[in-house]
Amino acid sequence: MSHNFSSPDRRSLLLSAAGILMTSTATNAASAQAAPTAPAPALLPVTGTAARGDFDFLTGEWRIKIRKFDTSGPNGHQVRDASATVHRVLNGMGSIEELRNGDGSMWGMGVRVLHPNDNQWADHWTSAQDGVVNPPQLGTFIDGAGIFFADDRDGDTPIKIRAVWDQITPTSCRWYQTMSRNGGESYERDWYMNWTRV
Repeated sequence: MSHNFSSPDRRSLLLSAAGILMTSTATNAASAQAAPTAPAPALLPVTGTAARGDFDFLTGEWRIKIRKFDTSGPNGHQVRDASATVHRVLNGMGSIEELRNGDGSMWGMGVRVLHPNDNQWADHWTSAQDGVVNPPQLGTFIDGAGIFFADDRDGDTPIKIRAVWDQITPTSCRWYQTMSRNGGESYERDWYMNWTRV
């Protein structure tokens, strides 16, 4: 089903989503902190910062080139195009991303919310297919890069996720995700997204 929201309605919807996530994230963050999410110390810097406006660089319109690493594509990866519109909300304490497939259909929504008392950001993903708000990846910014971690599962196998926002310039940035199947001792490539501002 497709919806054509006018701009004010869309903004209201996005602001409502951010408000709901601000309320629910505190509980999720507490439970996520109780579970070990950090990989080996060599891969996780000890200190970082989380501040209002950290995700302002992402505000605007973007074209995205995506590589998904798997064995079914040429050279072990699949390549596809996407686009995104990102909104700064809550005076820089939140960032809402509408991610679209290459044909313009909705892929999903990323919602990032600052937890200032915990000195971390919570990065949630919601697929357009099921509308489920996934548990957040939690992280901070270190030397200009946002580094996020989460525990997840690949089928019955527990995995650790490490996601990074880096190569940030006024007109481009990169997001990539790696996964570990051995408790964080080593990571394998998963998703790479190169963002170019429209």
